[in-house]
Amino acid sequence: MQSIALVVGTLFGSLINLNHPGNYIHWGFIQMSYSNLLVIILMVIVFFAAILIPFKTHKNKGADR
Repeated sequence: MQSIALVVGTLFGSLINLNHPGNYIHWGFIQMSYSNLLVIILMVIVFFAAILIPFKTHKNKGADR
């Protein structure tokens, strides 16, 4: 099991070159990397989608009781 994790980690690790300094956004005293900003934006999108997408409702609420 550890060998599979090692192979998968090596394959995904070879897709992105991490041997360079990170890119950061500066807003006054706030300093954030682009990747963290992307994760926060995606989390907000998923949150609003969870609120706006209607839940599956039952047509006959009293029939199953």
